Amino acid sequence: MENTLTPTMYRFSAALLSTLLLLTTTLYAQDRARDLGLPMEGDPGELNAITDVEGIEVGFTTLIEGEGPLVVGEGPIRTGVTAIFPRGRANLDPVFGAWFTLNGNGEMTGTTWVEESGFLEGPVMITNTHSVGVVRDAVIHWMVEQGKLDYDFMMPVVAETYDALNDINGQHVTQAHALAAMDSATGGAVEEGNVGGGTGMICHGFKGGTGTASQKVGEYTIGVLVQCNYGARSQLRIAGVPVGKELMEPAMCWDNPDAEPRWGIPLCSEDAPGPDQDRGSIIIVAATDAPLLPHQLKRLVKRASLGVGKMGGIGGNSSGDIFIAFSTANQGAASHDGEQSVAMLPNEYLNPFFQSTIWAVEEAIVNAMLSAETMTGVDYLRVPALPHDRLIEVMRRYNR
Repeated sequence: MENTLTPTMYRFSAALLSTLLLLTTTLYAQDRARDLGLPMEGDPGELNAITDVEGIEVGFTTLIEGEGPLVVGEGPIRTGVTAIFPRGRANLDPVFGAWFTLNGNGEMTGTTWVEESGFLEGPVMITNTHSVGVVRDAVIHWMVEQGKLDYDFMMPVVAETYDALNDINGQHVTQAHALAAMDSATGGAVEEGNVGGGTGMICHGFKGGTGTASQKVGEYTIGVLVQCNYGARSQLRIAGVPVGKELMEPAMCWDNPDAEPRWGIPLCSEDAPGPDQDRGSIIIVAATDAPLLPHQLKRLVKRASLGVGKMGGIGGNSSGDIFIAFSTANQGAASHDGEQSVAMLPNEYLNPFFQSTIWAVEEAIVNAMLSAETMTGVDYLRVPALPHDRLIEVMRRYNR
């Protein structure tokens, strides 16, 4: 897409894109963890997605353009925007929320007010590190246009991870792209892999990106969406199996004999091992329809760290591991009209929610990696997809 198009033109394009994606999804379903028979735990919802929590809508703008040497401001472009509406675009009633950071080399705007007020207002947006500002401003523009500001100000929640495959300093995400992501948000199945904010991301040395999963907890549901861009290859574990150590190849590489290798990444022609460091970040959005209050959501969102840990993440020094959770129960709790009554579950009921959050985070990360496809980005940097056939072989060797 050309950045000179107007927001209105982008909204038309977004609607057309949503139709095309629906048709594509009907014809081709990406493999996910349970499709491959991987031993994921718990009881998933119908779609095994964050949208199993009733009312949630998710939208994307995906930008993939150009190839070859990096020319800042021109490309190659491998980026996008993800939008998550807790109650859908048509119902912007604030939800109880809480956030947590495992390691803070990253950004999630608006969290100071979430912590102070206990409410999340508007959508949660995810993009790349250098596009947080333009996306934040776009949310304000969208909310004003909808006439949905509770006050004369808002503190949008916009999170990021660093897309090494993208011309990130070119700042190719525009307000129109963010508006298109919001306008395209819908319920139902959620696309995964190289989409939205996750387009140019790398996870455990394989192609990463966007992933989702859900868990049933009695009559309630936990849903998770991740943007995974973290982790060392050797630390990767799936269902307890040391998959990364068994699959050190193929590695990231520079797919051009004239490239100047950097960051410890070899030329593809050298067939050498790549770097094995825990770098990058992960953003996790956890949602539930259970009536949890902000302090309970704070307890729940901390458990997302354990899901990352099960996958082999350590919250490395350069990693931005930032998580937010919200509950769609207690509609109207943010009303200004006098005293409000709210419902809550007893703390003694929370253990199954903690466990299900851990399982959903783990599965969402696996789904992101399985759905992502090999991508070549700036300066011919090639990041391989997690090979499904070899993964299954490894799991079988470990009787999993």
